[in-house]
Amino acid sequence: MEKALYATMRALPGQEEVVAGLLRDLAGKVRSEPGNVRFVVYRLADDPAFFHVEETYRDQAAFETHIGMPHGRAFNAAIETLVEGGGSTVVFLEPVA
Repeated sequence: MEKALYATMRALPGQEEVVAGLLRDLAGKVRSEPGNVRFVVYRLADDPAFFHVEETYRDQAAFETHIGMPHGRAFNAAIETLVEGGGSTVVFLEPVA
């Protein structure tokens, strides 16, 4: 069964473009992971400091591999001082239909 989630984060004032750049870089790396099905980064149309990332992995094992990737750890360390709360909020999803 696929593993789906979304993550959100709000850049601190003045850090919006830095966070956007880090997310663009991360997206390319995550999309190249063999178990990644979807990794799409959005900004809210009316709030460019707020980012929404949709992620889907082939299965739980692919997600666990993703969690262990060095580029993900580097991204999370980089955003600690750039986003509210020091990191993203992750919400796991389950299919309905």
